[in-house]
Amino acid sequence: MLYVQQSLGTDEELIHVGEFHWMYTVQAFMAILWGVLSSIIVIVGAVYAYTQLGKFPPGLNPLEAVRYLHPGVRIAAFVVFILGIFSFAQMMVIKATTEIAITNTRLVFKRGLVARQVGEISIDRIEGVNVLQSVLGRIFDYGRIAVRGMGVGEVVLPSIADPIAFRRAIERGRDAK
Repeated sequence: MLYVQQSLGTDEELIHVGEFHWMYTVQAFMAILWGVLSSIIVIVGAVYAYTQLGKFPPGLNPLEAVRYLHPGVRIAAFVVFILGIFSFAQMMVIKATTEIAITNTRLVFKRGLVARQVGEISIDRIEGVNVLQSVLGRIFDYGRIAVRGMGVGEVVLPSIADPIAFRRAIERGRDAK
């Protein structure tokens, strides 16, 4: 939590730190799995189509058939796999570079690896806090937080673990003021 700790003012103390839920990491790994499955589907579909069109020599087993596929099909399968890897990497970079915290004076939402984007809302300027949870979010205790502030509009935070505790931390920050 580098940025938030570095930016603490005098007499400002950290109340709560929002963390990504483990389900976010599962979704990132699922991106790799979907990339692998999609590339396998492309290869199997092409082998099936080539077999139906009679473009393979007779008696060729399916693994040897992959060598006879058009290079464009193999490249397409590789690109689909790489897209899954890039999706995973993007999600992990977002997870590693996002900080969400409540202090006794403000809510801080920082994200970005190279370019830093920081959103801060003064605790006394927060009008309302909404917890957005899906059915899976209710079961596994994760969700998004939508914070409405005066003059700021609505800031929707990414999915975090235990959003109810985060909302309570905002209330504690208001009471501490």
